[in-house]
Amino acid sequence: MSKASTSDTAPDGTDAADGTNAADGTSAAQDARDFSDAGARLSTAPREEGTGADGAADRAGAGDSDVIGGPTLGIIGWIRWFWRQLTSMRVALILLFLLSLGSIPGSLIPQTSIDELKVQAFRDRHETLAPLYDKLQLFNVYSSVWFSAIYILLFISLIGCIVPRTWQFVGQLRGRPPGAPRRLTRLPAYTTWRTTAEPEAAREAALAILRKRRYRAHTVGDAVAAEKGYLREAGNLSFHIALIVLLIAFASGQLFKSEGGKLIVEGDGFANTLTQYDDFKSGSLFSTEDLAPFSFNLEKFTATYERSGPQLGTPRTFEAHVNYADGPDAEDRKAVIKVNKPLVVDGSKVYLIAHGYAPVVTVRDGKGKVVFSGAVPLLPIDNNISSTGAIKVMDGYRDKNGKKDQLGFAAFFVPTYGGKGSGQMFSRFPALDFPVLNIGAYHGDLGVDAGLPQNVYQLNTRKLTAFKDAKGNVLKKTLLPGDKLTLPDGAGSITFEKGVKEWASFQITHQPGDAWALTGAIAAIVGLAGSLFIQRRRIWVRTVRGADGVTVVEMAGLGRSESAKLPEELGELAYALHAKAPTAPEPAEPAEPAESAKSAESAESAASAESREENAGGAEK
Repeated sequence: MSKASTSDTAPDGTDAADGTNAADGTSAAQDARDFSDAGARLSTAPREEGTGADGAADRAGAGDSDVIGGPTLGIIGWIRWFWRQLTSMRVALILLFLLSLGSIPGSLIPQTSIDELKVQAFRDRHETLAPLYDKLQLFNVYSSVWFSAIYILLFISLIGCIVPRTWQFVGQLRGRPPGAPRRLTRLPAYTTWRTTAEPEAAREAALAILRKRRYRAHTVGDAVAAEKGYLREAGNLSFHIALIVLLIAFASGQLFKSEGGKLIVEGDGFANTLTQYDDFKSGSLFSTEDLAPFSFNLEKFTATYERSGPQLGTPRTFEAHVNYADGPDAEDRKAVIKVNKPLVVDGSKVYLIAHGYAPVVTVRDGKGKVVFSGAVPLLPIDNNISSTGAIKVMDGYRDKNGKKDQLGFAAFFVPTYGGKGSGQMFSRFPALDFPVLNIGAYHGDLGVDAGLPQNVYQLNTRKLTAFKDAKGNVLKKTLLPGDKLTLPDGAGSITFEKGVKEWASFQITHQPGDAWALTGAIAAIVGLAGSLFIQRRRIWVRTVRGADGVTVVEMAGLGRSESAKLPEELGELAYALHAKAPTAPEPAEPAEPAESAKSAESAESAASAESREENAGGAEK
């Protein structure tokens, strides 16, 4: 068994030197067409205009309409040209690059759909850039005209590319591998040997071996044609289809999504209605009727922290114990929400995102009447949960003269007081080991009746008057649980009750395209792996009877791309076939020319001697 890349004379009589067939005078051009047909349809990639047979026809058609300055295109021609450009792989890659490039401003510049307060703060800091960003729609990148145009063009490009390729691939699956070229020696992997087996028996053995190795094989004339690696193109198509699924999932997620936040103190609850949210944003096609009718109560929040070592104060567990119901008439069920382990109810996910403390305070007027009593959530400002906030008494309070007034208290809370002896307020541990509350008292107009939104955790003192202490400073006092701050002139008091509750902040999201996005991502990875690691290849086995009556076996392979595995695979197949069709013994070698000359010389000498003897005998007579 021998392996060769070129051959002077093929078994069918084709001369390799000048490309002509000694028997029928077939030209090299016919061999080139056979070679092109052998490699045809190894891929469903769209053929570039101006290449191949179709391209030749295009050029011929264009030449008929050539005028000075080049060919002209009508409306239909321009539409076809634009469509071919749009659905080409080159343009799809450019659009994909532009899409990723266009998403960069969305990650660097504050977005209105995510945080309007940050956008407003950016406008205040950059009065020159903000109008320019507005014109370029950089505060709303993902809903801008230019980003949507890139998105839609990429979507159309992928569909326009995939649909024809899918039909071509289906046609290839329904078809059969093409017949063997006339000259297998031109293929990149080639081997041949002579065998004692009959041509038909060798072909049957080759067909059985190829089919056993999961090749699609059939007999065409004097050769067996086989093909393998269809999953490469299937993976390529799966990858592109998965991209479309991802685009659809992301688009539906942006259009129909809803997302909101809610801070809940222990013992309070939440119902999934628009008025219950602290903040809420949704997609342009979302309707409030799409909100899932569920509710839940925060029964208890549990947090533990590292008590010693270099990781002192590091959180170990954050758990929100809730009772929830997935409908108005549904029974309550218990659940524990942890970080990155949301509660899933009717397609919506409830995430635990923050935690803090809510000191319980009671405010009384000058007559001892309770005008406010409850837990006041305060916002953490450091890792040890030192918290700040405001306590506002808006209604029900009257001063010593019976006149309606409003009270405001600036609050600062530390769960584990660490400033004893120094007079400073700071926390040295995040757990409730030594809670202390510092209060600063004001009265007047809180500004809540102006109709303008304000931060409930901040106290706007612009229209407030501070209560004064004996030194004329703002009345402040550091309170332990159970302590009370008495307001001057019989204005009332505020008491820090012994109970301190904890609060948890939840994010409730509804993303209808998440499952499809995950499916598309997995399919894209699997399809890409298949298109990269699976090789589409064809094998041909020709068995013919030579001029001396001995069967000649030729094997050749052709892949979509150059690969070192193709010759190895062809060698394995040839080894398996060689066991069924072993090499024939070499024919007897002809006599050496020198020996033939000596034999002829000896015969001539003998004839001359015999002639001399005859002549001598005649003379004697």
